[in-house]
Amino acid sequence: MPQRLAPEREFTMRFTSTPRGARLARRLVSHRLDDWGHPYTTPVNETLTLITAELAANAVRHGHVPGRDFHVQLTLTEGTFRIEVTDTRAEKQPSTSCPSATDSPSESGRGLLLVAALADDWGVSPRRAAPGKTVWAELRVQTESHPLSHRVAPEPTDVDLLLVTSSLLRDDLGSQPEDASHGGRRP
Repeated sequence: MPQRLAPEREFTMRFTSTPRGARLARRLVSHRLDDWGHPYTTPVNETLTLITAELAANAVRHGHVPGRDFHVQLTLTEGTFRIEVTDTRAEKQPSTSCPSATDSPSESGRGLLLVAALADDWGVSPRRAAPGKTVWAELRVQTESHPLSHRVAPEPTDVDLLLVTSSLLRDDLGSQPEDASHGGRRP
């Protein structure tokens, strides 16, 4: 069995198996990619954010087990980003042979078609340590045109990640009352 190389960059987090958890997973992956030197409007960030959105939505919709979270892992190894979304439902496996968009008039079930079209490779594997499955997708990037050293951002601390998560959740709740201590503006 070939040895797997250590990732250059890695982000992992558990999320509640709810639409809100899926939305937060998408936003944090996009935020992490920006931290790693792939700004929000770049094709890499937009593509991986969209793939994450589809895989996280599927984990919530089809892999939900009450009281169980889903897990997201984003890694960068030798110019290849890999996004993995793991849920605890083993009996509902997506088919890796996606039908064409013209096979069914249904609007449901098109997410994996999108993943297959955007990713360089994707698949499903059993969860390693417990019941469930991992749906993964890989995207190769050209490091020559966008080197990792282009933008150096410090690795965020747990406090930084909690502050960002809190901010994203607050944004999801809609507009908040104005704070008088900041001159009527939100900080």
